[in-house]
Amino acid sequence: MNTTVNNEQQTVSAQPAAVETEREYIRPSVNIYETESGYALEAELPGVNKDGLGITLEGGLLTLEGRRSDPGVPGAEPLHRESIPANFRRVFQLDPAIDTAKITARIEQGVLTVTLPKAEESKPRKIAVA
Repeated sequence: MNTTVNNEQQTVSAQPAAVETEREYIRPSVNIYETESGYALEAELPGVNKDGLGITLEGGLLTLEGRRSDPGVPGAEPLHRESIPANFRRVFQLDPAIDTAKITARIEQGVLTVTLPKAEESKPRKIAVA
């Protein structure tokens, strides 16, 4: 059943339930640290585990996506909720000095840590004077 209502400013369509609507994302909080050998990015993704996490690198953009499911209590109806299922997403433009082939990531207790090593040629070095 498709019903369309037109007015001057917008068009609203009622779609079948099988059609996926555009997702809304929560921007996770991040901390970024610089070390001598590179950078460390920490993202807070409460309730997200390894299976609900996606990290992609394309065209110099690092994209973090996570999904917090709604496990709930089987057979119980919630009376009060402050934590809901959510989709997390953040996109970062990477510095060309980062060695993208050596990026690593781990998640522990809802905190994702992405290690972004600097390329050898971009690291500071001492030059000996002859």
